[in-house]
Amino acid sequence: LGSDWHLSLQAYNIHVNGVLHCRVRYSQLLGLHEQLRKEYGANVVPAFPPKKIFTLTPAEVEQRREQLEKYMQAVRQDPMLGGSETFNSFLRKAQQETQQIPTEEVVLEVLLSNGQKVKVTILTSDQTEDVLEAVASKLDLPDDLVGYFSLFLVRETKDGAFSFVRKLQEFELPYVSVTSLHNPEFRIILRKSYWDSAYDDDVMEHRVGLNLLYAQTVSDIEHGWIVVNKEQHRQLKSLQEKVSKKEFIRLAQTLKYYGYLKFDPCVTDFPEKGCHVVVSAGNNELNFQVRLPNEQIKEGSFKVTRMRCHFPSGGSQPQCVPSQVPMSNGPSGSSPGKSEVKLELAFEYLMSKDRLQWVTITSPQAIMLSICLQSMVDELMVKKSGGSIRKVRVGAGWCLRGGWVVGWVDVVSYNPELLTVVSSQDSPDASREPMAKLSSKLTSVSLRGISHSSSANDVGANDFHGNYAFEGIGDEDL
Repeated sequence: LGSDWHLSLQAYNIHVNGVLHCRVRYSQLLGLHEQLRKEYGANVVPAFPPKKIFTLTPAEVEQRREQLEKYMQAVRQDPMLGGSETFNSFLRKAQQETQQIPTEEVVLEVLLSNGQKVKVTILTSDQTEDVLEAVASKLDLPDDLVGYFSLFLVRETKDGAFSFVRKLQEFELPYVSVTSLHNPEFRIILRKSYWDSAYDDDVMEHRVGLNLLYAQTVSDIEHGWIVVNKEQHRQLKSLQEKVSKKEFIRLAQTLKYYGYLKFDPCVTDFPEKGCHVVVSAGNNELNFQVRLPNEQIKEGSFKVTRMRCHFPSGGSQPQCVPSQVPMSNGPSGSSPGKSEVKLELAFEYLMSKDRLQWVTITSPQAIMLSICLQSMVDELMVKKSGGSIRKVRVGAGWCLRGGWVVGWVDVVSYNPELLTVVSSQDSPDASREPMAKLSSKLTSVSLRGISHSSSANDVGANDFHGNYAFEGIGDEDL
């Protein structure tokens, strides 16, 4: 969080995964604070940085930045305030105003997995849920199946596949989010948003659900996400020719990597530093296909139930801590010419009964990886409690530059997004802090800074605690 040097026009930029989401002034944040106090009471809403009569000195500007950062942290950490429509609508309105897109009727293209384009007429001010419902309505997808699908921001690759940037959240306007990138490679795609293939039965009960699931399965096979040998390929082709979609999906469910999401090649420190890896997420695990320095390929998996949860002491809010570093090229999810956000996803893994080890993945898709891991944990918890994923509620994660911010979670919600708040003139440069601490809530993993330098703001090992999924491991699981 930083302030504009022109103090009379003091402003703050909010970024999502390094891409500008909105620009707000102190007075707007104060207005949000007053509205929250009016709705929820002064005893619930945290204290807001006070107004100053005189012009702020540079030191006071930084102090206010820190105070606003702590305020936003406290608001977002509160499940009632951070998940409120007041809070989310504030961000949506600010996003629309910042991008200077008037409210009007437009046609938005949403892709299906098979490349089919679904054109829906929406308002530019429609939020993610509105757009998802419009797409479902256009496809005649029943209301009780809408919760099994989500809208994702993706980047189309040269081979026609998609690189996943993030799941669209309730605090943003999909039309504004995709058009503000000014790059036709960025698209919005509809895809199933669950991991347990047992839920396929629910989806396949309806014709449209079956068609969507079938299209996604065919696409994943064509792009090599699902591994198929010659005999299996022959069987699948035969079922396709017979238009036996359910049987096709049933066979695909038995194949390696069915239901997995494949990520772009990146770098890991396991089993040794600097290894190139292709990561896939699915079946309650992260699968690694690692290329060792000697060019040997090794494969292994990390189960989410053996990843230890990290979160600050003194609270029950899980947290993950990524880092942000200036890069020369544009990030996955940014427009050309902008600085890249370099992220690490790190998780502490139970390698054996008495040995925990950190495993780190360096990838621009680290936040999307965290989304996948968190949603797997959520499904496990929902299933354990006898609930239904139809009730899963998505929340937004928060990160503010220069400090720790914790999102909030309950059994059926998660906030995977990484948001940063910097000044409107604060583009990354060498004179700034080389690595900003950012955080987002995550039950099973933590995102930590790439730098190994310590800071007074760092949370030590004694400040972390385990979660239920990790603690449920028995000797027979090792």
